[in-house]
Amino acid sequence: MTIVITDGFTLNPGDLSWTEIENFGAIQYHDRLAPERVAEKCRDANIIVVNKTPINADTIAAASHLQLIAVTATGYNIVDLEAANKRKIPVCNVPAYGTDSVAQHCFALIFELTNHVGLHEQSVRNGEWSKSPDFSLVKSPVVELAGKTLGIVGLGRIGRKVAKIALAMDIRVIFHDPGKQLEGSQSCDLDSLFSESDFISLHCPLKPENQGFVNADRLSQMKPSAYLINTSRGALINEADLADALKKNKIAGAALDVLAKEPPVSDHPLVGLSNCIITPHIAWVSFEARQRIMQTTVGNIQKFLHGKPQHVVNAGF
Repeated sequence: MTIVITDGFTLNPGDLSWTEIENFGAIQYHDRLAPERVAEKCRDANIIVVNKTPINADTIAAASHLQLIAVTATGYNIVDLEAANKRKIPVCNVPAYGTDSVAQHCFALIFELTNHVGLHEQSVRNGEWSKSPDFSLVKSPVVELAGKTLGIVGLGRIGRKVAKIALAMDIRVIFHDPGKQLEGSQSCDLDSLFSESDFISLHCPLKPENQGFVNADRLSQMKPSAYLINTSRGALINEADLADALKKNKIAGAALDVLAKEPPVSDHPLVGLSNCIITPHIAWVSFEARQRIMQTTVGNIQKFLHGKPQHVVNAGF
């Protein structure tokens, strides 16, 4: 059994172990593969273990002995499912590994927007507080969250966790996800959510119908004092429209852990804006979350080898 790991570094930069996967066969490991080398390096694979490396139709066609594609993430749009289906190759993912970590990061971003911890800490480090005539040095207004309204778009596991944290902080929660309910919060349409919320947090999967749905029109519905948070998928936002809204102070700010293209180009319109916080797609990377990914991936391979594949995202298995 030949197992090709196409981009193992982000999942395991050295603090986890591949031993359990090594027990299934011979590993051909790569920290990361350039797109033009993927088909060649996966040619002899029985199993491909992949995170973000595109596994396209050419790669699947070239891998004549391929039996399983194990995605070490929840999202699997990097795999050509149609090509996998034609070859009757199951594609497995890892659902629900990062609920707590992503919800935690969502609030880390919200707290940075409201409390500006980094800015104030840096002012102390720079000696500004020592030179201040007052006991309290305020570099930027601090906003209290209790009593504010948080609008959540997408009430899956992460959206629900974010809502639970918010409710515990006496934040009013409204959400948009037709057909779903959550005790203590209120369902509403997108127009109402964008116009009423003080904070809007995106927690929905990326689909063709919602790509770029946070555009100039939606942003114009937000309060000038409102903030946008995205720890879901970067392409949900029209980034040029958001940059324009932030530059013109049409909204108070944004905090993003994801962008449409990652890593971003050096002249990305959102990078460097004073009212836009961007973290480099790290909401998922806690040790605990990555450990769950590794454990589930081991289970996915094991179940497949026993003839009972689990977490299969394509049809017919």
